[in-house]
Amino acid sequence: MSSQAATTDYLTFGYAALVALGGIMGYVKAGSLPSLGAGLAFGAVIGAGGVLTSRDPKNIWVVLGASAVLAGVMGMRFVRSGKVMPAGLVCALSLMTAGRMVYQMIK
Repeated sequence: MSSQAATTDYLTFGYAALVALGGIMGYVKAGSLPSLGAGLAFGAVIGAGGVLTSRDPKNIWVVLGASAVLAGVMGMRFVRSGKVMPAGLVCALSLMTAGRMVYQMIK
C-alpha cells in the first residue's frame, strides 16, 4: 500500500464528463454519430483513468495517453477550421490535463 492517502481525482473526472458531454452535444446539434461515439468512448477511458489516478497518483498513463491523443486530433481540427468551439477548447483542456499528469508524475 502507498504511504500517500488516496484522494479522488475530481479534475480528471470533470474532464471525462466534459469530453462525454461534448460528444453528446455534437450528436444533438449536428446529428454526428462519430462525435457521440468518440466523446463517450474517450470520456469512459478518461473516467477509468481517473479511477486509477485516484488510487495511485503516479498511475497517469491512461489519462495521459487519452488526453495526448485528444490534444493531437482536436489540435489538427482547430488548425484546419480555426474554430475555438469545440476543437480549440478540447485541445486546450487536453493539453492542460496532459501537463497536469506529467507534473503529477514528477512531483
